[in-house]
Amino acid sequence: MRAGEFAGRPPFIKPGSFRKAQITSALTQEHDFGVANAARTFVQGVPGTSAPRTGATPGCGTAIDIPALNALALRSLGALFEPREGLFRRSLTWNGNGFQQEQTSRRRTIIALLGLQRLEEAGCAQPFDLAAIRDVLLAGTDWVQSVGDLGLLTWFTAVVAPERLCGLFHEFDFDRAIESYQDGRIAQTRGLAWFLAGISHALLAATASVPDLTDVAADAYHLLLENQAESGLFGHAAHSGLLRRVCRKRFGTFSDQIHAIYALATFTRAFQIEEPLEPALNCANSIRALQGGLGEWWYLYDKRTCRVANRYPVLSCHQVGTAPIGLLALEEVTGHSFHQAVYKGLSWVTGVNVLGKDLRSLGSGLIWDSMGVESRAANYWETALSLMNISHALPVDSLGIRFEARPDHYGWLLFAFGRLGLPKATANDAASAG
Repeated sequence: MRAGEFAGRPPFIKPGSFRKAQITSALTQEHDFGVANAARTFVQGVPGTSAPRTGATPGCGTAIDIPALNALALRSLGALFEPREGLFRRSLTWNGNGFQQEQTSRRRTIIALLGLQRLEEAGCAQPFDLAAIRDVLLAGTDWVQSVGDLGLLTWFTAVVAPERLCGLFHEFDFDRAIESYQDGRIAQTRGLAWFLAGISHALLAATASVPDLTDVAADAYHLLLENQAESGLFGHAAHSGLLRRVCRKRFGTFSDQIHAIYALATFTRAFQIEEPLEPALNCANSIRALQGGLGEWWYLYDKRTCRVANRYPVLSCHQVGTAPIGLLALEEVTGHSFHQAVYKGLSWVTGVNVLGKDLRSLGSGLIWDSMGVESRAANYWETALSLMNISHALPVDSLGIRFEARPDHYGWLLFAFGRLGLPKATANDAASAG
């Protein structure tokens, strides 16, 4: 993990003047005919670059319409679905001339289906055959390459197909899982969190096929706590190469913090113990104290000093998905309210941000990925200054929007809010489409 980790993904694009009709047309054509080009070319963030419009949306900055947000996520997933494989694509990216589609991803499809399951539980019709997608996902497990993957698969199976847990426990050796996978051996926070959450969801599924997983759950829990500092913040991992160990042990991403919070809250519910609530609350209170003035959930944290080490990129999925999932789960088991922090995070996506741009693209039916700086050096520079306790404000004109859409991001949003349903008109349209 490093400050410039996002450099391998498409560069940010500064908002331009690209016409809504053209972007909508391109999306429709590529979604309808499954156009996908293996070559990836991207628009550089330079003045005058044409890019999708991200202007203010009516109602921007006012009360958040959660069912409408759910409907937009559902529409976005429709654009990402590959019907021939029965899975969702890894991403859909605007490259300046059209949309670039990547191959399908089982991991991201699992997260998307977790969210869609919440909509189904709310009685909402939708245009997907969830049972068919589930069967495709559970047909093979060769994609499981980490303890985090195993945790996510267990979580998914417990929520969507608990009757299949027995087969999962026969196929994988859960007692040895942490030492069997690289992310378990280096005690990577998110991987351990997904594993602990998966075990906890399996127990909550209350099926007779769940073995006694108390010992391995306790192991994952204690390894997680070893990554947490007195500040309440988690580092990214405990063990690795010498130089990486120093960085990974001291710094943790927002994803590390929020998935640890969710895992600890779910562990509490499943095993009926209160001990995990203190570390979960310590972390939640720290990230809430460090939340940006406009509701930003910043990217990288220094657990030793309890400071933000790197603010960008700010990801939409954190703002509207994973932050609500973790904080509201903790609120449910503790009674401590995090509603204000969650609401500020949601407002950021609607245009209450430094660029004043609404990241919901109603014309193309997508929620854009993130806001950040294009320069990798700027990320390193901010982290270096943070280590010297020097604050450094990035110029607004250095920021841009990443015009990318991912199914797991929409899955997290729906997992957080899917039970609140869809607007009536959207629900009727989905029923007709189905």
